[in-house]
Amino acid sequence: MRRETTILSLVQVDRQVKMNAAVKRQHSSAFLPEITTHSNKWRKGTQHRWKRDSLQTGLVLDKSAQILSKEETARFRNTVKQNVCVEMLQEGCHRSFSELFSLLRSDQDRRAAAEPGSALSLQTPLEEQQDKLETIKLHLCQAEQAERTGAWSLVCEQRLFLGVHFSAPEDQLLSLHFLHSCADREQGRCSRPATEARACMAELYLKQENLEQARQQAEMCLKQAEDSGWLDSAGQPLRLRACQLLGRIHSQLADASLAASNYQKALTLLHEGYSMAAESQDKQVEGEAAYRLGLAYQCTGDHDTAKKFFNTCMQIFGTLQDADGLGKAYKAMAKSLESQGNIDGTVHCLEELADISRRNGLQYNLVDACLCLGNIFCTMHQYRRACESFLQGYDVACHIGDVALLQKAQVLLASARAHSMITKYSADVKAATPVALKRLMAWKETERHRELSADYTDHTASVWY
Repeated sequence: MRRETTILSLVQVDRQVKMNAAVKRQHSSAFLPEITTHSNKWRKGTQHRWKRDSLQTGLVLDKSAQILSKEETARFRNTVKQNVCVEMLQEGCHRSFSELFSLLRSDQDRRAAAEPGSALSLQTPLEEQQDKLETIKLHLCQAEQAERTGAWSLVCEQRLFLGVHFSAPEDQLLSLHFLHSCADREQGRCSRPATEARACMAELYLKQENLEQARQQAEMCLKQAEDSGWLDSAGQPLRLRACQLLGRIHSQLADASLAASNYQKALTLLHEGYSMAAESQDKQVEGEAAYRLGLAYQCTGDHDTAKKFFNTCMQIFGTLQDADGLGKAYKAMAKSLESQGNIDGTVHCLEELADISRRNGLQYNLVDACLCLGNIFCTMHQYRRACESFLQGYDVACHIGDVALLQKAQVLLASARAHSMITKYSADVKAATPVALKRLMAWKETERHRELSADYTDHTASVWY
């Protein structure tokens, strides 16, 4: 009986639940739409795209998860030096490897021998400079491959490129190595690139003040380029470039002989330099060489020959409109004229120097010209003109703000004014005329009642000039 009652209760409960569910569906139908087949398609499309994206992501993950090869791993683990050397050996460039290894060893030895704190010791080691090592590897390997085929000009081209590429001051030894390996090799040493390499070495040795080596390389460059018509990498004839270099080198070689008063040797060197400069077709270099020759003859006391070269120098610099060069030529000419006693010519040259300097804003040259003119007028006892010149120099020195030059101008101006006053005072004493005596009495009264000052000095000077 109890079991039947329980079953009946369960049936009633189930019926009630179904009825409630039906009622709920009726009430909710007005608010929630039914799920259509289109919604099912959307759900399936979304699932499909998710599966496709997951598949693609999985492919990317698989690719990124690939294990690096032994060679790729080694590139990350090894140093720059090791990687470059291994690549050279893998390409079969064993000679290039040996050359690079020798350069690295030389760099290490130089750094080890350098004093702590020196410029060399503070530089980054060559083996740690990836760009340089990669550049050396590339062009050395190309040169070695060209050498195997007998293309000697191409070999020299690659080595010349390296010699010119390393132009920084700290890379001079590296540059010289590649330039020498280009110019001094058995095959190809008479080619155009090897000839240009000699010009580059001459310039580099000239910077290092190794004048004998510079002259040797420049002369060999001139000999190889004499009848070739070759142009350098910048399009300049190699023969003219060698002539320009020899002109500069001979001028600097002559300096040591002039310092030792060996004028004959100095003149020989300067004449050779002037001849090379004239052949170079570079008027600036030719003008400088003529100026140097004039100074050398001036030192020997041969002022007539010196003036000839100074005139040549003036013509060249005047054509070039080089105010600085023209000014120093006029100053040198004035010195020779003064030594010969030609004061009028000296004054004319110094006045030209002052005008050129004033027009071109060469303030220091202008002060120099004014002070030189003042000294000339003092020797001529023309103290009024001397004071005018010294005063112009003083004003320009004030504008420049050069204390040493200002003090020099002050001393010269004060000395000229003092000489002017003494000369006028002595003349009045000797004359003893009423007018002269009146001036002397006025000066005496002024001296008694005024203290010496800058303003008073100016007032007194104005009385006597």
